[in-house]
Amino acid sequence: MGRDLFEQFVAEAWDDLPEELESDNVEVVIEDWPDSETMRLAKVRHRSQLLGFYHGIPRTKRTHNYSLVLPDKISIYRQPILMRCRTWEEVRAMVRHVVRHELAHHFGIDDDRLREIGAY
Repeated sequence: MGRDLFEQFVAEAWDDLPEELESDNVEVVIEDWPDSETMRLAKVRHRSQLLGFYHGIPRTKRTHNYSLVLPDKISIYRQPILMRCRTWEEVRAMVRHVVRHELAHHFGIDDDRLREIGAY
């Protein structure tokens, strides 16, 4: 699958979010693989294990001093997603899931809560 189609899937996933979930201070980037620091933060051993990562301070942890900061970043890791999918429909669905999952972290929802509500 070409990078252009993958980028289109990420853009679609972001554009399809309900208005109440849109955030103006989040940048979504596509990277082929996570770097070693991100893998350390995510507590994964192999780069193929990580599909996406939220870099930032969740909204629920921000204080009144939170201002004049760079946008939070959601990284979507292309190669690990492609390794798990056989068809472009599976890639589209996986990208949508990962974008929503990482955006949930932006809103302060941790992995334990995502498991509780069946988001995994």
